[in-house]
Amino acid sequence: MKFTLASTLLPLLAAAAPAYQQRDTLNATTPSTFGVMSARSGSPIHLLPLNANSGGFYLGGNTSSYCPIGSGCPAGTQTVFSGDGSALDVEVPGGQEVYVAPSGALTFTVPHSAYIPAGSSRGPFKYTPGKPFGSWTFSGAGATGFMACPDESNKWQVFAATKNATVPSGNVADCLGFDALAVPTNGSVAAWEYI
Repeated sequence: MKFTLASTLLPLLAAAAPAYQQRDTLNATTPSTFGVMSARSGSPIHLLPLNANSGGFYLGGNTSSYCPIGSGCPAGTQTVFSGDGSALDVEVPGGQEVYVAPSGALTFTVPHSAYIPAGSSRGPFKYTPGKPFGSWTFSGAGATGFMACPDESNKWQVFAATKNATVPSGNVADCLGFDALAVPTNGSVAAWEYI
């Protein structure tokens, strides 16, 4: 009886599982993974790398990642996106999605969870390859791309460029819009998971 019950429920559980964007390793002409660097000439954020840290994204600073097995994991020192940029390039089962939170902050899901708060925007994100750099954009929630906003520790947190974003200083005028340059990566998985 237990076997019959399990075999009956298994297809239903599989259908209810959240969709995960697989890495595109079949299309060799278009890199399926990329890092991001900001472009805003003459500003303090020009040519800074975009890093996943503490559930959000920041220009400059360090990437925050974790390896549960101690060794054998990817380095986890760079933040790398997969596909159109709506997912992070990770090994953790279920992956990690990228979204814009109701505050406007560019955010990612915690490992082992597909939870995204109500009122968030899942896109559209768009990766356009180019040489030497491509571009990465976000046009959901009425945004005109990305902006970096200083926080109390003088780090630059990344938000969707909208007038109603809830930024650290409380004033969107303190933020700097920037172009997100997409830097192709070598295709190796970048991290087990970002935290």
